[in-house]
Amino acid sequence: MKITVIGGGSTYTPELITGFHYMRDFLQVDDLTLMDTDRERLDNVGAFAQRIVRHHQLPMNVSLTTDLSEAITEADAVLIQIRVGGQAMRLQDEVIPLKYGQIGQETTGAGGAMKALRTVPKVLEIAEHTKRLAKKDAWIIDFTNPVGIVTRALRDNGYKAVGLCNYAIGMQRWAAQLLGVDAARVEVDPVGLNHFSWTRSIRLDGEEKLPHILAQHQNAVTEKVGFPPKLTELLGAIPSYYLQWYYANQQRLQQLQNEKPRAQAVAEIEEQLLKMYKDTNLVQRPPLLEQRGGAYYSEAAAELLASLLGSRPGRHVINVQNEGMFCGLADDDIIETLCEVNGSVKAVNQAPMPPVVQGPVQHVLAYERLICEAAQTGSRDTLKLAFLAHPLLGEYDYLDGLLDELLQASRQYLPLFV
Repeated sequence: MKITVIGGGSTYTPELITGFHYMRDFLQVDDLTLMDTDRERLDNVGAFAQRIVRHHQLPMNVSLTTDLSEAITEADAVLIQIRVGGQAMRLQDEVIPLKYGQIGQETTGAGGAMKALRTVPKVLEIAEHTKRLAKKDAWIIDFTNPVGIVTRALRDNGYKAVGLCNYAIGMQRWAAQLLGVDAARVEVDPVGLNHFSWTRSIRLDGEEKLPHILAQHQNAVTEKVGFPPKLTELLGAIPSYYLQWYYANQQRLQQLQNEKPRAQAVAEIEEQLLKMYKDTNLVQRPPLLEQRGGAYYSEAAAELLASLLGSRPGRHVINVQNEGMFCGLADDDIIETLCEVNGSVKAVNQAPMPPVVQGPVQHVLAYERLICEAAQTGSRDTLKLAFLAHPLLGEYDYLDGLLDELLQASRQYLPLFV
């Protein structure tokens, strides 16, 4: 079996190797191909990945290439983890909106919109190569943010794809630790969208434990997601910590205006990690990698691949089309939901969304549809409409100035907008 990773020079890649070791009894990967456009970085990360493979005695060949076609040819699955423009563009996405009194964040608001504009065309290019060169039934698994929007673009264009985020598995591991049980016994069941979800069910061996967690572990919940007990009690659910940009907008905006940008912090961590990876004696992921973010990414990716391609059927929280699951949402809207995965994907039936969830979800989905269209057409008018549709970006007075500055910063990565 051949697995291809596009963006193989990512500092996350060693996590993925660890995941394959974790799933070695259920997923036999013969060829892991790492592709990246940055040769120096690819060689560094790739050599470290090869050392990890040898350390764990995995029967896996790790190939390195900068050629997209070579990487994808005859692949059984293509995992996409790219960042167009790197941390430098993420920094612009974060700092420019702050000038206009808006949240600066890589997947939310104006910053998330710009990341989508740069990312969607590149991912569709990768998908077209996959359609032509990979095995006939190859899967595309998108881990690239903004996952929901990228998955929409892939599915709208007919590609066999799902989106994957580490948030749900992080909640599962957290709940298991809180309850003092093995993680395999815990199932987290969120409702909503990628980076815009509410966990309304946490089950232990099939028994509902969320009310117990909300009642008996209030401090732990607050520490995990940053919301006070009064809010979680009112909602009867645990909001994703990404909802802080909405539920505590002004407070978080003020904090962002007075703290080091996350992109700068991540760039510094990545620089240190890449230096560590050059150590030929290093054969395990360093603890610093945990500060990079993406906790449990390796387990989430490897477990999903084991259910799609291997011998371990399972239930996974992934990004798929709504297809009638929730009334009030279009069939082609991308939701993040619990699915049965066994070579194919089937969403688990869900109770209806309550109004406090459905209203905001519909609002964000309107924006996602428009930004996805803008990314593929280069229409500035459609881009304006997307910004106006976003819950955090509806003010017209500053719109042209904000867009001008954001587009100018990303101009080399946005040929459709030139």
